[in-house]
Formats: sequence, C-alpha cells, structure tokens
Amino acid sequence: MWVQGFAIGNGLTDPAIQYKAYPDFALDTGLISKGTHKRLGLVLVPACELAIKLCGTDGTAACLAAMVACNLIFDDILLHAGGYYDIRKKCEGSLCYDFSNMEKFLNQESVRDSLGVGKIRFVSCSTEVYAAMLVDWMRNLEVGIPALLDDGIKLLVYAGEYDLICNWLGNSRWVHAMKWSGQKEFVASPDVPFIVNGSEAGLLKNYGPLSFLK
Repeated sequence: MWVQGFAIGNGLTDPAIQYKAYPDFALDTGLISKGTHKRLGLVLVPACELAIKLCGTDGTAACLAAMVACNLIFDDILLHAGGYYDIRKKCEGSLCYDFSNMEKFLNQESVRDSLGVGKIRFVSCSTEVYAAMLVDWMRNLEVGIPALLDDGIKLLVYAGEYDLICNWLGNSRWVHAMKWSGQKEFVASPDVPFIVNGSEAGLLKNYGPLSFLK
C-alpha cells in the first residue's frame, strides 16, 4: 500500500530550533520575565545548541548529554508555569490529565481484537518505550522529510496553541526553516482560518504537500 501522507502532532522534530524557541514562547505567553528570557538566551540556550551539534542525526551517547543540557531550559521555564501540556491549567497527576477512560476503552478485548494487538495492554506512558527511545530524543529528524515532500507525500504538522512542551512556535519555526523545493512558496503562503463546525479552531498554512496548523 502506497503512503499518501503522514502527520506530526506536537512533535519534537528539530531540537536545535525547537529548544531555542522555548524562552521566546514562554516570554510571549507571560510565563517568564524579560530578565529570565535574557538569562536563558545568554547561558542555557548556547550550551544546548552546542550539545545538539555533537548529537547530530545518529542517536549516539552524545544525544543523552544533549538531552540533559537542553532540558535545563525547559525545567527553568517550568518553575514559572502551571502545566506543561496546557499552560492555562495546573498539572494534576504524573501525566497532567486523567487518561483512565481512554485506557479502559483501548484495553477492551473487542478493541484489542480490532486493532490486532493480541493480549498487549495499552498504557498511557510506557517506561520501556521511553527508555528505548532516549537516545533518539535530541536527534534531528527533520532531515528525512524534504525528500518525502518532494515525492509528493503530504505532511500535516500541527501543534496546540497553549502546549508548552512541543509548542507551536518551535514547530512553526522548524517547518518554515526546512529546505525543500517548495520552501519559498510555503513561507509566502498566508495563514487562513481553520474552521470546525462553523467556528474558527486554528490557523492553517499550506503549500503543495505541506501544511502547518496552529
């Protein structure tokens, strides 16, 4: 079966661009002061950028060091924020939200049979998967995307307006910075209202196979 398209939702795709956007997003949303923003930009952001360069795209041990260095930026901002998935809400529980209904639904035998997963139980956050993917955390995964776009495979990148962790500003910046055959035209394309059930639910930018939705 030929792939028609794919989506990246609230993703960490190009860490060098996205971690650098944390202080800007936090300042724009009133989470931090101008003084904190300046301190982060002078101290933590340069250290993060250097660590990411050492990580590269291969997923080596250097990527673990980059994760530690760069998450100092996020941890500093988190001291001033209530929730890290939705800055408007205070975080409750280990994952900020109650996922019990979703887990109950996905673990029904009929649902597992429909999905073809056998007796594997769904969990909202798997420590096993988390540990296995730690080395990939800081890798630049944007590098494989331009070839897909140039082959006509559609991509939708979307990010929630109030999500701090993989915020829309960082996602927008890596999408705009990505070099592909339609980059110039995409950057020049206007933002248009994204309408759901007659109401504006976001802003959409599109050119060719690439779409970005805030």
